[in-house]
Amino acid sequence: MFSMIQLSFLGTGTSQGVPVIACPCEVCASNDIKDKRLRCSALITTPDIQLLVDAGPDFRQQMLRAGLKSLDAIFLTHEHKDHMGGLDDVRALNYVHQAPMKIFAEPRVLACLKSEYAYAFSSDPYPGVPEMDLQPITDEDQEFVVNQTTIRIIRAKHYKIQVLGLRIGNLAYMTDVNDMVAAEKAKLQNLDVLVINALRKEKHLSHYCLEEALSLIQELKPGRAYITHISHQMGFHEQVQQELPENVYLAYDGLSVQSTL
Repeated sequence: MFSMIQLSFLGTGTSQGVPVIACPCEVCASNDIKDKRLRCSALITTPDIQLLVDAGPDFRQQMLRAGLKSLDAIFLTHEHKDHMGGLDDVRALNYVHQAPMKIFAEPRVLACLKSEYAYAFSSDPYPGVPEMDLQPITDEDQEFVVNQTTIRIIRAKHYKIQVLGLRIGNLAYMTDVNDMVAAEKAKLQNLDVLVINALRKEKHLSHYCLEEALSLIQELKPGRAYITHISHQMGFHEQVQQELPENVYLAYDGLSVQSTL
């Protein structure tokens, strides 16, 4: 019998979320719950782990909305605020687990984290600061392990910086990508589920646009593909979904998908 892996989309929006503050556009005014997007984050669950991918400014709200009470680790794709701006709230999980939270990321990202949350890494920290157990992922690393689950690392470009994605079993998750070399694409062959970012329909400096994401999906040929990190400029969820190929779906907050380990 195959073991299952589940990915839950805690947030599918871009850095400003949807709706955007003070924006008068029709998408931001939509009453469709699928057009309400918190900042991009996902929970990956296997029989062995609960792994959070990114902890942006909406981390607390996402954990409460999903009813999550524990995490084994957090994986940071890169250092931008919309992907690590909520880490102060690991304090609650420190209390629950009576242990620091494991944070897996590149050394560059961990250095930014230590700067942004300097109070948590002081030699004489204030009582109750968030406790984090930093786990560096170096350029030589091809995988890391949480409990008994092996996570393969996928590298890509987000304009001028490197971002990390991951593959567990037949599921892969990539966000904030606008370029990938052939060797990294090769790690994404024979997938059941591919999650990839597409910011909007028009081309963008540091993110795939919808056409570019669809081209990658066509090249990799996963069983199913889900689009995330979506801005209000993409359009209404239901309208865009009708334009997509049969095996491609616009993700939305609260959606869960399954694959085999």
